[in-house]
Amino acid sequence: MRIGMAVGEVRGPVTLGGVVDQVRVAADAGFATAWSSQALGWDALTAIAVAGTAGVDVAVGTAVVPVPQRHPMVLAAQALTVQAAVAGRLTLGIGAGIGAMVSGMFGLPADRPVRRMREYLTVLGPLLRGDTVDHRGETLTAVGAVAAAGGVPAPPVLVAAMGPRMVRLAGELADGTVTWMTGPRTLGEHIVPAITRAAAGRPAPRVVAGLPVCVTDMAEDVRARIAERFALAAQVPEYRATLDREGATGPQDVAIVGTETEVARSLAQLRDAGVTELMAAPFGTTDEQARTVDILAELTERAG
Repeated sequence: MRIGMAVGEVRGPVTLGGVVDQVRVAADAGFATAWSSQALGWDALTAIAVAGTAGVDVAVGTAVVPVPQRHPMVLAAQALTVQAAVAGRLTLGIGAGIGAMVSGMFGLPADRPVRRMREYLTVLGPLLRGDTVDHRGETLTAVGAVAAAGGVPAPPVLVAAMGPRMVRLAGELADGTVTWMTGPRTLGEHIVPAITRAAAGRPAPRVVAGLPVCVTDMAEDVRARIAERFALAAQVPEYRATLDREGATGPQDVAIVGTETEVARSLAQLRDAGVTELMAAPFGTTDEQARTVDILAELTERAG
């Protein structure tokens, strides 16, 4: 199992220059990927493109970009632009978005998320490969092509998936899945087996598990702060169902928190569950995050 590092607002307020610095730290420390999440501030794709043009040499990914407010022709053009900027090192992670935000903030329909994602992926894949599409479906119309000169390769696409139908869809039409706040039991007993079955006959799917991580001797205090910071995840249906499946009260119960030995043990659980990459989101104060990054870098180096 590889270890990647989350960058950007998921770790707390940060300037655009700060995001670039975090990507540079990830590269220098030997992490597999720098993952940028779409929150309510910096645009995830643009931020990693800026890092790419700053000469930072590391694989980058989005985890994830919600797609309801981005037509696939728009997203394909943006993703190929970023792919060119980062010299072909992009993984495009996308998701259906949190329903309450999609409808409440953007006034867009949030019903039938699996159906909408199926149509979206059916169109997005060909567009990323430079093909022309002519799709007039139940939830989406897309006619045309994205012509990016220079032979830019299509990035692999991961889908945020936790429910059974979305997991199967990710296995059928994408290159894997990326999860957030999902524990090892749910990953090992539900997500990994289901997406592997759905991907039968295709390359083995990638399973990227995103979790807050903090190396600390004050685990109880850190877990209390995680519960407060990520309280929304314990309330919205998309995450509540996954936490319930894990037997977790909230995000604090699935976060990786503890001493170096305890963190290493948690990483082994994820590896044994079939996770291919941990997206570690260092949590806490500046000093806590720095210590966590250092320890994770050491664990990465030991793993070879």
